[in-house]
Amino acid sequence: MGNAIDYFSYDNKFISFKTYFSCKARKKMFDLFVKLVHPTESDETLDLGATPDSKLADSNLFDKLYPHKSKLTVASIEDCSDLVKELSLKEFVYNEPKKALPFADKQFDICFCSAVLEHVGGFEDQEFFLQECIRVADRIFITTPYRYFPLEMHTFIPFLHWLPWKTFQKIVKATKGDFWADTDNLMLCSKSDIERMNLSKPIKVSFVRTVGMKSNMILTIDTNK
Repeated sequence: MGNAIDYFSYDNKFISFKTYFSCKARKKMFDLFVKLVHPTESDETLDLGATPDSKLADSNLFDKLYPHKSKLTVASIEDCSDLVKELSLKEFVYNEPKKALPFADKQFDICFCSAVLEHVGGFEDQEFFLQECIRVADRIFITTPYRYFPLEMHTFIPFLHWLPWKTFQKIVKATKGDFWADTDNLMLCSKSDIERMNLSKPIKVSFVRTVGMKSNMILTIDTNK
């Protein structure tokens, strides 16, 4: 994603609506993260997929809320060094799309990743990305939009994403342009997509609800298997 592309849709008339509900959902997910992962002040933690955006209230909300900032490393395909300075985080590390993460096995106690999985490419790319998260951390907490929430929050089009994905892409390309029609930029997942991935550890899928409907999937390592 380059700076020339407004992938946050700043000028979209629904952006305030999206940001409001995104903040509520992300605060709910942060509370769930604390409940499930139990972060401590000694845990080396990775936020994978931070953004340099500072305009929207929901951007990097995890980093703002996380209490142990001196132990928090952020990684991104974009330069987030200003975020590290602003919040006094541990460090920023650049990672390349579709490449192995630049970290040693189990370098971190925790890997947190919010709203990134849907932007890494197709099924095999997503599978590789999840496996890399499992490789670098003991505990993972990953969020991604649920494909069957009625409103697709990138294009702001309802229900269209329930069609076969190639059909969705054709219509989006004709009405919105190439960016969100490209699998490398957007590929939503369902629970069954995650469950059929070949990963070294089982992933547990749970949900966060918005206005009473499943809106986001939460992926954690299932320690009971």
